Amino acid sequence: MASDDSRRVSLLLGLLFGLTGMGSASAAIALPAVGAHFGIGVGDAAWTISLYALMLAVTTAVYGRVSDLVGVRTPLLVGIGLMTAGALVAAFAPSYGVLLAARLLQGAGAAAVPTLGVAILSARYDGSVRGLAFGRLAGVAAAVSCLGPLLGGAVEHAFGWRAVMAIPVLGLLVIPFLWRALVGDGSGASLDILGAVLVALTAAGLVLLVQSPSTGLVVALVGVVLMVLGAPLVALQVRRRPLDGFLPLSVIGNKTVVRSALAAAAVPAAWFGQLIAVPAVLVADGWEPWQVGLLLVPSAVVALAVPRVAGPLLDRIGASASLAVSGVTASLALLVAALGAALDLPAVLGVAVLLVTLAFGLGQPSLSAAVGAAVHVDVRGVALGIATLVFMTGGSVGSAVVGGAGDVLGVPVSLALLAVLPLLGLLALLPELKRVPEPV
Repeated sequence: MASDDSRRVSLLLGLLFGLTGMGSASAAIALPAVGAHFGIGVGDAAWTISLYALMLAVTTAVYGRVSDLVGVRTPLLVGIGLMTAGALVAAFAPSYGVLLAARLLQGAGAAAVPTLGVAILSARYDGSVRGLAFGRLAGVAAAVSCLGPLLGGAVEHAFGWRAVMAIPVLGLLVIPFLWRALVGDGSGASLDILGAVLVALTAAGLVLLVQSPSTGLVVALVGVVLMVLGAPLVALQVRRRPLDGFLPLSVIGNKTVVRSALAAAAVPAAWFGQLIAVPAVLVADGWEPWQVGLLLVPSAVVALAVPRVAGPLLDRIGASASLAVSGVTASLALLVAALGAALDLPAVLGVAVLLVTLAFGLGQPSLSAAVGAAVHVDVRGVALGIATLVFMTGGSVGSAVVGGAGDVLGVPVSLALLAVLPLLGLLALLPELKRVPEPV
């Protein structure tokens, strides 16, 4: 295992991860401008975030499986290429439909980074070095994402919302510095395309259903149909290809993987939900986008400090207990955000973002550590991909709840509803918490 370059590699991967997160964070600040340009409300404009997060979720496991088969270099380069192409198309989109399609493409490409970044660290390092590397990756990623609203607001003020959509192109600049770390061969086996499509459609159904309050009955029905038909078909495909399918039975049958992923999914739900809610509330109160970004700068500082806490905490109490701490913090963050939105208190909203930043910076490395240690090395890539799929689907659900229910019930109520998810995740995690923690 290489350990001498763990700091450099994890920081660069965190930067790349953060730029993919900035695809949501910077775009969220421009939603009012996007809505005004295309003549739609902020709730409808939120689809640019929900669809991005959805594709980020449903294609993560594809990259994880592909990395098991051919290594990390090719799928990462393909992903960055798709992300760049999607960002450029979004920047020049002539219609709202083209913008949504571009955001789907961008999300599909950006999904390569979370899964493959974690896979690179898992393969190169172990023990406390790996825990610290996971913490640095999550901390830098969260910090860069937290700076997204400020950068997005400044760019939108100077050049308009189209320039904001092009910001993720900056990810191209990071690849040359990571080139030597993108090593390792795959098994050369085949990819279960049908399984991947079925999983993607089922996850899409969930997001469509959640956001349907702001989009109507037709969208809700499509979501229900996709879920009702997709779930049994996914189960059938797993039975047909239990060893080499898109969802290997050894992974989805691993209780630690499933429980950890379900518990962790509430953390990005809180993150993405606040990405929609906080700018919407403050811009409605007359704030400029760049001013909203300034309010969130302290959260970037917190994100940079999180690795100093996450790594030692993982070593001390184990991945499952760290996930529990992350979930409780995410729930508290959502309740604080709901209070701030209800009372129109910007300072309280800023505190809420600080808390959710802490939760994300702790939850992501805890999930990676739990899953990486629970499965065989031959399926580690796909296991991390599946866990990240569930993790990022939580983000898509979070933005969908605020974008959908927020228009009907109000932003404070939608945030309060989201606060229940981390508590449900803790119930799923209880059996893991009863075990004696193992070193990560």
